[in-house]
Amino acid sequence: MQPKLASKQIVVRLATETDRAQIYRLRHDIYACELGQHAVNGDGRLSDALDEFNVYLVAACAGDIAGFISITPPENGRFSVDKYVRRGDFAPLRDGRFHEVRLLTVTPNHRGREIAFALMYAAFRWVDAHNGDRIVAIGRREILDLYLHVGLERLGCEMRAGAVTYELLAATLPQFHVRLKDFASLLQRLERSLDWRLAFPFRQPAPCFHGGAFFDAIGPEFDHLERRHEIINADVLDAWFPPSPRVLAALSKDLPWLLRTSPPTQSEGLTRVIARVRGVAPANILPAAGSSDAIFLAFRHWLNPSSRVLILDPTYGEYAHVLEKVIGCRVDRLALAREDNYRVNLGVLENITQRGYDLIALVNPNSPTGQHIPRAELEKVLRHIPASTRVWVDETYVEYAGANQSLENVAAASANLVVCKSMSKVYALSGARVAYLCGPENIIAELRGLTPPWAVGLPAQVAAVAALQDPDYYAARYVETHRLREALAEELSHFDGWEVLPGIANFLLCHLPAVGPTAAQIVKQCRTEGLFLRDVGAMGRNFGTHALRIAVKDAVTNQRMVAIMSSANNRLSSRTKPLSSLQLA
Repeated sequence: MQPKLASKQIVVRLATETDRAQIYRLRHDIYACELGQHAVNGDGRLSDALDEFNVYLVAACAGDIAGFISITPPENGRFSVDKYVRRGDFAPLRDGRFHEVRLLTVTPNHRGREIAFALMYAAFRWVDAHNGDRIVAIGRREILDLYLHVGLERLGCEMRAGAVTYELLAATLPQFHVRLKDFASLLQRLERSLDWRLAFPFRQPAPCFHGGAFFDAIGPEFDHLERRHEIINADVLDAWFPPSPRVLAALSKDLPWLLRTSPPTQSEGLTRVIARVRGVAPANILPAAGSSDAIFLAFRHWLNPSSRVLILDPTYGEYAHVLEKVIGCRVDRLALAREDNYRVNLGVLENITQRGYDLIALVNPNSPTGQHIPRAELEKVLRHIPASTRVWVDETYVEYAGANQSLENVAAASANLVVCKSMSKVYALSGARVAYLCGPENIIAELRGLTPPWAVGLPAQVAAVAALQDPDYYAARYVETHRLREALAEELSHFDGWEVLPGIANFLLCHLPAVGPTAAQIVKQCRTEGLFLRDVGAMGRNFGTHALRIAVKDAVTNQRMVAIMSSANNRLSSRTKPLSSLQLA
């Protein structure tokens, strides 16, 4: 049923202190006297401890409150739902990072005007504007249809308070965004018909942060590229070595023509070369303009807000971003333990994969941990995953683990495995933006039909073909990368309290002492010396504030990085020491 629209005399706004006094009286009148949820009291007021930090939104008419709704933000760690259920029993409640929407109320004189929809919409906008990612609600059975109508979903739990029965409900903010697309014309009319006095617009999902802040120092309009010699971009994982001489020769020889000429429409030649080099059929290969392009293409086609997905934690941040912020999936995380150097427990992984997921996304070797699951061991797990579960393995760094470690030929012969291969990090082609998918012919064909023409530029296609034809050059660079990484790890291990994790790719993960400067402080201080590092706190739920990822560079640059980090660490550590430990003059 479509909600009726209210007229301009209805004002939607934040509640004032005067409004709150009226709200508490209305809560008593409705929830005690009318509904029998609470006992009638002599004060004629109903409030609770959460009102100390609850936010109320009201719909007011001629100065009187026609309806209200309450929002409990997560910062204080207390919610009304705690009176009825154990959070640990319900996945959307476990981490306590949700906003609770409660007390959706419309006064008797205005119930025919369907103000409830406007208040739910207002609450969603408030949570959205305050960086919320999930809403939990206890919906009264009599108006449950409204909660379900706007996108909240049952969690299978009923509860009773006095004479009133409630159900536990939840939804992610991306789910609300998707659901509200169905109400586009209604919401436009609603915005025009109400006197909307809430100063917060919709918050569109922010892009995932990937590092790359060094370009602010160079100049994002490219008019001072010479500044690149003054900075070290260790916050991204671009190769420290140049592309193959074959790549450079192929591009420099015909660059004016390559730049002005349209590429093959579907990257047909590049597809054949990839297939020949990898030992699969062209029908198993789909080129893309970088791995992110492939992720957005495939995931948005395969998944929707009701899909269930499993990812590692920590892992490459784009996966959680696309799944939760863009699509709005239900995402489970396989937590990786620091005490085990973030290695994947394959027994646990195999058990979890039996839960009926729509998609399992694995990065192998993983970022930012640098941990790798050997191909033979991962294959054993993949054989037991249900055929109904699609598996995505991101092999951006797999060549650092060895040429025989890729699962491409396994994916090509499978029914449900897709391998994503970036050519950025291991072929030194990050600026070219070229990648590809390898998988079953039917899955690749379906995605091929959704890929726009000319997805990969001509210089990128030529560079990728030349790179694939020079394996010896790159194999030598990978061996050298391992030596450089080990030498850098040895240097960093001498920093007081720093824990440098062993890895297999072109970067290192470092845990800093909990009592010393944070990763953000180290990053900020190093930037003053032209060194850009990555604070990885947002890449894993248990990283905290003291974890850094550092890209491996050439030997001379690594020494520069060590010197800058040492200076920054010593300077910041002296500031954070307790006064009693300082030598006083």
